Amino acid sequence: MNRKILAVAAILAMIATASALTLLHDGTQAQDVGAVKERYTDITSQTLTYMDGETECEAFIAWDANLKGRRPAVLVVHDWKGRGAFDEQRARELAALGYVGFSVDVYGKGVRPQTTEDARNATLAWFGDRAALRTRLQAALTAAQQHELVDRLRIAAIGYCFGGSCVLELARSGADVTGVVSFHGGLGTSMSAKTGDIKARVLILHGADDPNVGADQVSAVWKEMTQAGADWQLVAYGNAVHSFTNPAAGNDNSKGAAYNEKADKRSWEAMKDFFRDALAN
Repeated sequence: MNRKILAVAAILAMIATASALTLLHDGTQAQDVGAVKERYTDITSQTLTYMDGETECEAFIAWDANLKGRRPAVLVVHDWKGRGAFDEQRARELAALGYVGFSVDVYGKGVRPQTTEDARNATLAWFGDRAALRTRLQAALTAAQQHELVDRLRIAAIGYCFGGSCVLELARSGADVTGVVSFHGGLGTSMSAKTGDIKARVLILHGADDPNVGADQVSAVWKEMTQAGADWQLVAYGNAVHSFTNPAAGNDNSKGAAYNEKADKRSWEAMKDFFRDALAN
């Protein structure tokens, strides 16, 4: 009985943490793409429909048509507002680096929460069913693997906030991805990785002062990744809180979510270095 009580308590605690994370986004807009990180003047793009069971999802894909043959792909998992301009720009910027940028649609075609309440509910629904979330993410990965331009043996994933949590969940699932990068994502899960589960290299980019992804979550993921035998890194950016890559979050750290230009630039460069190694031939 005590074990059941503890298990329920753990799940409730994670749901509460997820709720707190979504509250940090009040007033921000996922569509504010911020400064261009990589120039992408010659990038070709398309919209691709793929299925998760009976649910239709719609990805945005970008690539440099000047390059020939198959190349690595990087999935981009959106924040709590769903796929939009922010993720499409990241896909184009990844394409400019020589990858296929594949902007994932977790919520499904046409599902784009417009209010804080709708976005919170969407996020909590997925966090409450991690198995279904893993299945939805695997559907996107499968679609990327089947794309004619993608080297299916070299696929990675990045995600922001909700998306950061998603890519860690993808890694925990044992999916055939080369590497994952979480930008200010939640670190907790109800389905912790066991020894040997994680095949992907893992890079966690974290705001050191994030009030809702605190030392307890950092300590827990540290222990989890170590016990799982994962190849992992965690970089904590000083003076950075939640949403540090999102200019629409403002500049007031006291609100718990704020843009930090230095952390934004440094984390993007850290991602590039990580992929240069992880996705090398």
